[in-house]
Amino acid sequence: MTVRTRFAPSPTGYLHIGGVRTALFNWLFARRHGGQFLLRIDDTDAERNIQETLQPILDGFRWLGLDWDEGPEVDGPYAPYYQSQRGDRYRAAIDRLLASGAAYRDYATTDEIQAERETAQREKRRFLYSRRWMAETEAQAAAFEAEGRRAFVRLKMPREGVCAFHDLVRGDVEFEWALEQDHVVQRADGTCLYHLASAVDDHDFEITHVIRAIEHLSNTPRQMFIATALGYALPAFAHLPYVAEPGSAEKLSKRKLNKYLKHHEFKKIHDHGVDIAAALGLEISPETFNPVVVDFYREVGFEPDALVNYLLLLGWSLDDRTETFTREQMVEHFSLERVNRSAASFDPQKLLAFQERRMQALSLDERVARTRPFLERASLVDTPPTDAQRSRLGQVVAAAGERLKVAGDILSYPEFFQADAQVAYDEKAFNKRVRKDGVEPLLRRFRDRLANIEPFDAQTLDRTMHQFVDTEGIGIGQIIHAVRVAVTGKAVGFGLFEGLSILGREACLARIDCTLECLKPEA
Repeated sequence: MTVRTRFAPSPTGYLHIGGVRTALFNWLFARRHGGQFLLRIDDTDAERNIQETLQPILDGFRWLGLDWDEGPEVDGPYAPYYQSQRGDRYRAAIDRLLASGAAYRDYATTDEIQAERETAQREKRRFLYSRRWMAETEAQAAAFEAEGRRAFVRLKMPREGVCAFHDLVRGDVEFEWALEQDHVVQRADGTCLYHLASAVDDHDFEITHVIRAIEHLSNTPRQMFIATALGYALPAFAHLPYVAEPGSAEKLSKRKLNKYLKHHEFKKIHDHGVDIAAALGLEISPETFNPVVVDFYREVGFEPDALVNYLLLLGWSLDDRTETFTREQMVEHFSLERVNRSAASFDPQKLLAFQERRMQALSLDERVARTRPFLERASLVDTPPTDAQRSRLGQVVAAAGERLKVAGDILSYPEFFQADAQVAYDEKAFNKRVRKDGVEPLLRRFRDRLANIEPFDAQTLDRTMHQFVDTEGIGIGQIIHAVRVAVTGKAVGFGLFEGLSILGREACLARIDCTLECLKPEA
């Protein structure tokens, strides 16, 4: 048997972290067994779906390296892979369910169903539809339609016994049939709902393993009922634990951003990303720029392998010590037997630790390649960069070292890519380090030293600074901080002498001159 798994996103929003974890487990299981991984688009609910939101989902999967063998933009032998284009298959299944008595046409109105619910509530009993407006014959249907009623199609669920199956993660599972409602599978306008479409598609696409989030466990009895009534072979089921909020057992949700921002590490990773987005001029909103959404990590420059590695461990483990895996090792070791049943808490601090390790493991050329697009998007270098800009980028990346936690952090150093002599000063740093008594003459004299030293490299600059403070009889702190602010506009950064060397004599002198102009008393 060839293993075939699927992930079925609805194009209603962005790619959620929890959804990616589910897709990853499907992808790994298929790859582990030499099978196929499919993408199917569950777009049966036309009112909730926006076609434009599908592309970010596909782009997100490609960025993560989760390739699909069949589906949108790939096609395949079972096309189409959009539920909105498979209506004929669903309607044919509806006809078969009606003919077999596994479903019926129901002419009840919403108010009539609600009245039955309220009666059950008053009588303190569980609601179970009476089937009073069920039409099992053409004559009954005609009579209801003569009253101006329109029919839904409902499943005629069993009212005794149990639905039992073995879940590859949760073990043996049972549901009482009597607790299942007669679920609607076709609307009055003839369109079909998710449960029927999903069962038909899983059969048509020859899906062997349905690996999905625990939220879908309760859907399994009705989908098994549909499949069995249609004579389909049942796939194996595996229901994964959900991804929980940081430090909580509640499900992670993109709608709870404000709540999560009270969590220090979540706020830290969010604010870090916001700074990068602001430097790029990106629109920032809770919907589009949220650490619960995969696009957030792509936009700020995470390594996709870091995110995938971290998501692998949200609900799965190889042992109690191994955390870092290559993609090949993930495929080699993955199994459903090692998936946990309990929810896994999303830990932003641990995710960032994975990212930092991945970033530092890259070669200098690889880090340059990762950071370059951010400078291009921010118009800090040309597209493509000139040779001089490429050289400058390599120098800055090397000097920044571990300060570059994500690729977008290169935007923290715009002063190295700006041609203007004037840099944007951090006002607080300028007032503290530069705009104080005694700094202006020291800065002038040190500027004169810089104008004449040879060579203009980090080692010579370091030696020159120490000779200067010895000659002036001052502490190094009285001048070194002022020089940094004058040349870079900031109070902190990587090694000052490396920075001066990268900028070069001409730029350093020009920026110090601008700073001295700012210190002149107003006329």
